[in-house]
Amino acid sequence: MKKKIKTLLLGCIGSILGACAQSEDVNSVGAEEFEQGIKSDSATVLDVRTAGEYAEGHIAGAKNIDVQKAGFRNMVAAQLPKDRTVWVYCRSGRRSLTAARILKKEGYEVVNLKGGIMEWEQKGKPTEK
Repeated sequence: MKKKIKTLLLGCIGSILGACAQSEDVNSVGAEEFEQGIKSDSATVLDVRTAGEYAEGHIAGAKNIDVQKAGFRNMVAAQLPKDRTVWVYCRSGRRSLTAARILKKEGYEVVNLKGGIMEWEQKGKPTEK
């Protein structure tokens, strides 16, 4: 009986924590909307993949700051103005969602490419090396 109650309580706590994590309201959009958004003069495009991934091909004009490197927040603060919307992407959308959450906490307006550069390329959007 105690085991069942413990399992039920842990399940409830997990659900509550999951709901809280989703309430961060990161705006994630598809490739079409992302492409339109980055055309704005007030847009900064941020690629949060590794330098090697970036070198293989990236969206034109994107800055590269690896979200997995120590000091990500400091590099962002030094390179990205807060008065511009940051349009962030990675390979598939997972790392960029992490980066978007960090950026939001730091006071940036952020839009995430939900399918990453994989969706971008699948939709026939251009990249450069």
